[in-house]
Amino acid sequence: MTLPPDLPAGDDWWDELFPPTPHSKPPGATEMLRLVIYDISSPGRLRKVANVCEDFGTRVQKSVFECCLDKDRFEALWAALLVEIQSDSDSLVAYTLDTAASRQRRFAGKTTEITEKRTRLIL
Repeated sequence: MTLPPDLPAGDDWWDELFPPTPHSKPPGATEMLRLVIYDISSPGRLRKVANVCEDFGTRVQKSVFECCLDKDRFEALWAALLVEIQSDSDSLVAYTLDTAASRQRRFAGKTTEITEKRTRLIL
């Protein structure tokens, strides 16, 4: 692929053209991007789990949150979530991504309402 002359060369041209800005404070030395995904069977518990997640991160899909948290804050989030769920009918999954992995994210399609103001281009 040949890039137009005004675009920077190298692997970072896409990020320079469309900078990924998932958070106002990206993961740093002690913070890592944590993905929290849930499937909650009760509408009441669903709202409670979503409220807990909103206190710690950014909603990126209906049941998916991105959270930039250090280990202690993540443990606090996880403990708060465990209080709200019923383990026999609900599920929680969390992934921890390092800085390199968190910069590899891509978007496509319709976006959902988010809980933090962001700039995003949808092509």
